[in-house]
Amino acid sequence: MRRNEAREQVRPIVEDLARQARQGAMPRREFLALASTFGASATAAYGLLGLSAPVARAEAASKRGGVLRLGSRVIEISDPRKFAKTEQGNLARTFCEPLVRWEYDATFAPVLLESWEVSDDARTYTLTVRPGVTWTNGDTLTVEDVIHNLRRWCDRGAEGNSMASRMAALTDPATGKMDEGRIERVDDMTVRLNLPRPDVTLIAGLVDYPALLVHRSFDDDSSLMTTPLGTGPFELVSVEVEFKAVVKRREQGRWWGGEAHLDGVEFIDMGADPAGMVAAFDAGDIDANEDTPPDFTAPLDALGLTRQDRTTANTLVARMRVDAPPYDDPKLRRAIQKTVDNRIVLALGVDGDGALAENHHVSPSHPEYADLPPFEADAAEGYAMASEAGHAATEIDIVSIDGDWRTMTTDAIAAILREAGFNVRRTIVAGQTYWNAWNEYPFSTTAWGGRPLGVQVLSLAYRSGQPWNETGFSDPEFDALLDEAMATPDPEARRPVMARLQTILRESGIIIQPYWRNQTMHHDPKVHNFSRERYRELHLHDVWIDA
Repeated sequence: MRRNEAREQVRPIVEDLARQARQGAMPRREFLALASTFGASATAAYGLLGLSAPVARAEAASKRGGVLRLGSRVIEISDPRKFAKTEQGNLARTFCEPLVRWEYDATFAPVLLESWEVSDDARTYTLTVRPGVTWTNGDTLTVEDVIHNLRRWCDRGAEGNSMASRMAALTDPATGKMDEGRIERVDDMTVRLNLPRPDVTLIAGLVDYPALLVHRSFDDDSSLMTTPLGTGPFELVSVEVEFKAVVKRREQGRWWGGEAHLDGVEFIDMGADPAGMVAAFDAGDIDANEDTPPDFTAPLDALGLTRQDRTTANTLVARMRVDAPPYDDPKLRRAIQKTVDNRIVLALGVDGDGALAENHHVSPSHPEYADLPPFEADAAEGYAMASEAGHAATEIDIVSIDGDWRTMTTDAIAAILREAGFNVRRTIVAGQTYWNAWNEYPFSTTAWGGRPLGVQVLSLAYRSGQPWNETGFSDPEFDALLDEAMATPDPEARRPVMARLQTILRESGIIIQPYWRNQTMHHDPKVHNFSRERYRELHLHDVWIDA
């Protein structure tokens, strides 16, 4: 079955998922994500629910021209596979593109792929490259570009390459490189991936911001900062880290999607203090931002800006490294976790603008989420546990980035621990310095974006030896259960395994995960088609300015 057939034949596995959704056993948005993973188009997926697919926005009123001035941190964008911040993805995505995109309605849509096919057992993936796509140097996009990127993504030896964990099923365990025997080049525009075991997360992994495609000439010494070849609607003009980045409408070859409305976009770094962003809006120096911290929604509302809110699976994790004293003692970790009431952290950290989380990093919005007994915090019991373990006077140094809701959330956690009797030190680190060592601090807080699947989050963040495993957590049982869960296409069948995974993670005491954050953005009313996507992504090709 191909996604673009006029009369689509839907697989039995998709029909079974649709039955679960109709019976209320699975949320609609999660069915849409899974149905599109197995190749069903949005039209077919909605049809199985008795609904019509959303109609694309009419563009009749759009205007050409103008430069969008966007308030956003500006971070280096050397190599996409090593990106660790959404701001990097938002800048690079203007001229580099992914194979697949996670849409607003939770479906997966082809971008540089024209279509894909997935076998019912999730072991065979056939990817068809979109025809008529050209790079800004004039080269045609072919299957060689896709294979080149797969090879780079699989490379476990590339420091900071988080794509390696997403491509584990294609990687030779002995070499840490792509298993070339798993890659079948069908023709110039088609590649077939023959996995040794099922993996339901592969398509979901292709939508993440480190999965932006680079040209087949891009190697380990290349950088998008100096050689910004891309297939997207814009071209990179300049990047000045922590100051400004500029892109212009594509001039080198026609973009396959048509043409961007804007003449260009300026990404303007206002610093870590959100007050600078408010001042910039007030002075008319920026037209939009990509994130409004909770304490700053009212001041920006008062300026007459358009506000957009989105419920997300984005979160903050206060994590302790299991290989760094004193947090190598599980008794202390569990005592700290027991002490912190997530309800208080939600109220103080983000002014209640979110939903309570449960210290296991799987969201109720994930299709395989398992409903565990609630976590009961008790500050007195937590401190008693620490005292019994010999840590009554142990210094607890909790680190965060400076200047926003992450700082306030970390302040709240520190205050709860201090009030309970812990010896707490609070360390705040400037932005770029923090990100140079974000996964090395013994006890710190990190913002995490949402992902389509719960098992995908657990694999990225807690599987042994992965680049984004900032806790150093390593548990053979956990890793084996992850393999089992990723090999189980049906989320109902996957849920009992997830219950065990969530329990192991929570009982390890490695994280305090207090809330799922609502996300807000603001823009001038003259800016149109500027929207909050599920991934905190910005897609700017459709944006236009009425001025």
